[in-house]
Amino acid sequence: MSDSQMSFTLPEDHVALAALAEEIFTDQATTERVVEVERAEGGFDRRLWKLLADSGLLAACLPESAGGGDMGALGLVAIAEQQGRRVAPVPFWSVVAAGALPIAQFGSAALKDRLLERVLTGDALVTGAFDGLAGDIGVTGVLEGGDLVVDGAAVGVPAAAESEAVVVPVRLPDGASRVAVISTGADGVSLSATAATAQGSTATVHFAGVRVTAEDVLDGGGADVASWILQRARLTLCGVQLGTCAEGLATTAAYVSQREQFGRPISTNQAVAVRAADAHLDTEAIRLTTQRAAWLLDTGREQEAESAILVAKFWASRGGLRVVHATQHLHGGIGADIDYPIHRYFLWGRQAAFSLGGSDQLAAELGAVLESAPRIGAPA
Repeated sequence: MSDSQMSFTLPEDHVALAALAEEIFTDQATTERVVEVERAEGGFDRRLWKLLADSGLLAACLPESAGGGDMGALGLVAIAEQQGRRVAPVPFWSVVAAGALPIAQFGSAALKDRLLERVLTGDALVTGAFDGLAGDIGVTGVLEGGDLVVDGAAVGVPAAAESEAVVVPVRLPDGASRVAVISTGADGVSLSATAATAQGSTATVHFAGVRVTAEDVLDGGGADVASWILQRARLTLCGVQLGTCAEGLATTAAYVSQREQFGRPISTNQAVAVRAADAHLDTEAIRLTTQRAAWLLDTGREQEAESAILVAKFWASRGGLRVVHATQHLHGGIGADIDYPIHRYFLWGRQAAFSLGGSDQLAAELGAVLESAPRIGAPA
């Protein structure tokens, strides 16, 4: 893909990456297996996770210097879309985009040596506490000597109970932020399980006077590390939502083409066709805006990507909700059956929308970005 002009088709290596992810998720995350994981294994498929590690998918999007495949943000989206298509219960976005990737980018040598290789081989999890975050950081810290002393709580952290450490943004008294990698077994850390809409493993992580050494604080060299992580976490979640909506819509199209009333398929009813068409347009809007934002990141256009990610987030959140509501409604009464597959897509669509944030939050963030952007024709 050119650095100067976006293509509407993925590069060949990303197509191959998506095909590998599709094969693994389709084979492993069957409806029966997903239900089994939700009901008997706490909402985290350890077997699938290890397979993703062995296939190289967990490392694919990390930089080559960290042992990765350097597939970038477009790679994150390509893998996440296939996860969403199968609603596979693994914490891909929180562990890879919000955990391993920032450690590879900003972590100290000691931190990388201790955690990164084991995360990429699937032998350890490090999850990010960035679910629903938008400037309102619930964890605070003060600097004491060379250490950071942390208090507060990170709510709704995916796979926290299974993770060895949590990557968490910390607000300092002066309003600045730091990002710390905190062991879940450290003194002062406790976890309480929380129920998630998508049925995955989720917990609130509590911090009470937790002392974090400098080697476990991500150093951005003046860059806003929390914002850097949040952008990539959100973008990967948009990819999950894309897959959820695309597969939910495909399932619905097949259903309304086969379901008959009064001797003809219900897909021939104008109201059904129009609503399905609207859902298709919303899904394609998620695809195009998400891929554009990923392309901007991969070509180094960080400033442009900031607003582009918020636009992608809008479509993934508001448009995604419209899609999953439409797919459930077009299934009629059976769509409300919690044991019927389409209901799981509805739950995942709502979970992604909640994690990405609501429309009021989005409007405030996007407005702040546009207000600070230089105006065309304005004096320097």
